[in-house]
Amino acid sequence: MLSGFDYVLAGLAAVVAGIINALAGGGTLITFPTLLALGVSPIAANVTNTIALCPGFIGGMLAQFKDLAGQRRRFWLFMVSSSIGGLTGSILLLRTGERAFMSLVPYLLLAASLLLAIQGLVRRWLQRRSIRLDAGANSETWAIILAGVAAIYGGYFGVAMSVVVLCMLGLMIRDSLTRLNAIKQTVAFGANGTAAVLFIFSDKVVWSVALVMAVGALIGGTLGGRLAVRIGPDALRWTVVAIGIVLAIIYFLQSDVVSTLLNA
Repeated sequence: MLSGFDYVLAGLAAVVAGIINALAGGGTLITFPTLLALGVSPIAANVTNTIALCPGFIGGMLAQFKDLAGQRRRFWLFMVSSSIGGLTGSILLLRTGERAFMSLVPYLLLAASLLLAIQGLVRRWLQRRSIRLDAGANSETWAIILAGVAAIYGGYFGVAMSVVVLCMLGLMIRDSLTRLNAIKQTVAFGANGTAAVLFIFSDKVVWSVALVMAVGALIGGTLGGRLAVRIGPDALRWTVVAIGIVLAIIYFLQSDVVSTLLNA
C-alpha cells in the first residue's frame, strides 16, 4: 500500500522525467527505478510507467505532424509495423514472470543507457548524411520490417528505442533528418501506444500512480520546453546515462545471477 509521500515521490519523478524527455530523452531511467523503489512489482512498474508517459509520445508525433506531409504511405506502413511490434513486445512482457523480468532489468537499463549515450553521435552523423544525400527511397521495405522488430523492444521495455530507430532510418532511407525524425515519432507512438492499449486491459496497472505520474510528466514536459534554452541537453543526457549505468550495476549486484555465483 503506497503512502501519500510515495505518490509525491512518483509525481516528482514523473516531472523530472518529463523535463528529461523534453530536453534529451531517457526519462524512464528515472521513473521506472523510482516505482521499483516504492515497492511496485517490476512488471507492474513497467506497465504503469508506459501508461503514464504515453501522452508524451502522442505529443511528440503531433508536434511533427507537418513534417509527415508527403509521407502518407510511409506513415501508415511504419504505423502498422510498429503497432504489430509493440503488441508483440507487450504480450511477451505480460507473459514474463516477475522474477525473470527482474533478472533482465540490469541488462535492459544498461542497454538503454548505452543507446542514450550514443544519441548525440547518431544525430550528428545523420545531419551530415542528410546534407550529402538527395531524397529518395533506398531500402524502405527493410526499414519498415526492422522498425517492427525494434518496436518489439519498445513494447517490452522501450527506453531509448528511438535512438535505434532513427539510426536505422538514416541508414536505409535517403531523406532529410526532419522527415525521418517524424517517422521515428510515428514508430515510437505506434509501439508505445499499442502497448498502452493492451496494458489498460491487464490487471498490472497501478492506476492511482499512473494518473499522478501522467500529470507530473505533463508538467515536466512543459517545463522542459521552457528550459530548453537554459539547460544543455548533452549535459543532461550524460547525467541520465550515468544514473542508468549506476542503477544497472546496483540491480545486477542484487540479482540472482550474482547470488548464484557467490553461493557456488
